[in-house]
Amino acid sequence: MSEPTRSAYRPFQGLTAQDKVVRLGRAEPLLPAPRTPLVRIHLLGSMRVTTWLGQDILPRSRKARALMGFLCMNAGVAVTRNRLSGMLWDRVPESQANASFRQALRLLTVAMEPLADELIVLSRDTIRLDASACWIDARAVLAPEPPACGSRGDLAAPCSGEMLEGLDGISVSFDQWLITERTRFNERLRELLEAELRDATASGPERRAAVARRVIGFDPTHEGASRALMRALAEMGERAQALHEYERCRDALRTVLDVQPSPETRALHDALRAFNAPAVPVIRQAAGSPTPDWPRTPTTAGARARLRVKVLPFQSDAAHAERLALRLSQEIADGLARFRWFDVIAPTVFQRSQDSGAGAAVAGRDDLHYVVDGSLAGDELQMQLSVRLLDVVDEPRPVWSDRFNLAATMLDQVNALVVAPVVARIDPVILFIEGQKRRPRDLSADSLVLHAIPLMYSMEQDKYEEAGRLIGCALDADPANANVLAWAAYWQVWHIGQGWAHDPAAAFATAQDLAVRAIRIDPENAEALGIYAHICAFLDKDFESAMHYFDRALRFNPNLAFVWALSAPTCCYIGQPDLALQRLDRYRDLAPTDPLFPLWESFYAIAYVFKGDYQKAVSIGRRAAKANPDFSNGYKPLIAALGHLGRPEEAAPYIGKLLSLEPGFTVASFGRVYPFGNPADRERYMRGLALAGVPAG
Repeated sequence: MSEPTRSAYRPFQGLTAQDKVVRLGRAEPLLPAPRTPLVRIHLLGSMRVTTWLGQDILPRSRKARALMGFLCMNAGVAVTRNRLSGMLWDRVPESQANASFRQALRLLTVAMEPLADELIVLSRDTIRLDASACWIDARAVLAPEPPACGSRGDLAAPCSGEMLEGLDGISVSFDQWLITERTRFNERLRELLEAELRDATASGPERRAAVARRVIGFDPTHEGASRALMRALAEMGERAQALHEYERCRDALRTVLDVQPSPETRALHDALRAFNAPAVPVIRQAAGSPTPDWPRTPTTAGARARLRVKVLPFQSDAAHAERLALRLSQEIADGLARFRWFDVIAPTVFQRSQDSGAGAAVAGRDDLHYVVDGSLAGDELQMQLSVRLLDVVDEPRPVWSDRFNLAATMLDQVNALVVAPVVARIDPVILFIEGQKRRPRDLSADSLVLHAIPLMYSMEQDKYEEAGRLIGCALDADPANANVLAWAAYWQVWHIGQGWAHDPAAAFATAQDLAVRAIRIDPENAEALGIYAHICAFLDKDFESAMHYFDRALRFNPNLAFVWALSAPTCCYIGQPDLALQRLDRYRDLAPTDPLFPLWESFYAIAYVFKGDYQKAVSIGRRAAKANPDFSNGYKPLIAALGHLGRPEEAAPYIGKLLSLEPGFTVASFGRVYPFGNPADRERYMRGLALAGVPAG
């Protein structure tokens, strides 16, 4: 078989890399300087290859992906064709292996058109990937010098997952190479992260805490990093968080290694418990601003423990799927651990024989609240995963379940097809159940906030004020809790947005301060980052910072549907309604049964107004207004859309309701306070309100 060739008609021949990307229909922005990488390649977790402009150029064939992965790990090195064909097709005659190799190479180059000539250097006997044209996560993480912007841990955080995940079983030789590379990568990364931890010893406590968290993210059982984090938190005055870290470390050691913390770790824990730390500083206020008017109710908050969710090893009815079943349960546990409302107990191999079901899992365990279990059925071509969530506080009872089909050809996409929707759907279910339960008197700070959330989203003022009372009590009980601080900030945002804040400037200052404190305490708290991003956009009109923190939040927890929805209005503010709609669709895909969807649906109406599709804005806006009659901002896109459609008589009752909620609302006041990034969008939105009959002001 001859050398793999492309079509005789080569429309990209003779063009520069920049011209090729422009020819793809994306003329802006232009490619950067020549030495800037043309593609980003992710080998950690599910394999991804994208151009600088975001186009997916990953080949679909598993053998082609394996070939790409090998070239990436040997980037810049010329690899012989015989070595590659012999590794990937190690049990067939040489002639057949060479023919199959040429086919895989053809699939790889076709997928990477029009950039293949710049990325892959071919000769008669060798193949080489041009390292200067690619950014490869696994190589970047292990680079001799840490990145210029931030630490190696900052770079490693979004590069999560096993190397070349989903490519096991390609061939015996490839599996052996893969095991060796994974082991080498993990050992080297551990050495580099531990070196960063040692180098941070002389740094301030915030720096040491951040580095320690990165090491723990790589190895949850690393006691040295756990002790470093505990000491740093104690120095920062966050003694409660330091004690929480000990509990997390203890649980990880028990679950993964079936051992207890070392005497040194236990001694540090005992010292922290005995130490009478000074009181946590009160929340700082802007100069001249009054203390937040948190209404208080008596409580003995803090008596109940945090919610605990145990993920059981998933079962399989076939031997060939046992490894996949366990892997799925472990991936789901890892995804759930990114949420901050509950602690997660991950499954391990030795549990498989011990936990035969939810009943056995909770026997003798009065500290569990929820259990996730699942089963994998099917043949080697098509499998079905059944997953359920059980409330086990009393007798185990299912509270959510779903099924997911998984074809054998899609095993490399299990994170997107199964893990992401499972964890994204479990989180709102737990929050909804906990928020609806009858409130005992001895709630923890987290539980108080969980009970406050549904009251907040009712958008009824009396319920909203009650939510404020609960959050105020949570702040009293645990002022160093990042979750509590973040949602206290969020309460202020909606309080301002609904027009209920007596002093909006002071409320804004308080919201900003609370959110910053939450991020300082827990820099990887995706909800806190998302809430702070919304504050930056909605209240401060700092859209660049808002998008930065939204993207950071979604790197830490890409399955947090709440942040996908919350980021949509900011996309509108900066003039990108299509991006807003994409993020809302992502939210809906992740959590289609979210009880809070009717509130977020009003964001669709906002996006369609910015997009100029007023008919869709009216259709969705009516539904959203009916579902949330006390949400004042839900009426504004609906009214503006009706104005542009020339239907002021239909807008009149909505204007009446809006003015009853915001008596001083006018077109002029809206134009002054609403966070428009584009003057043309501001003028068009205001014109729609005026055409509908809103007072000019």
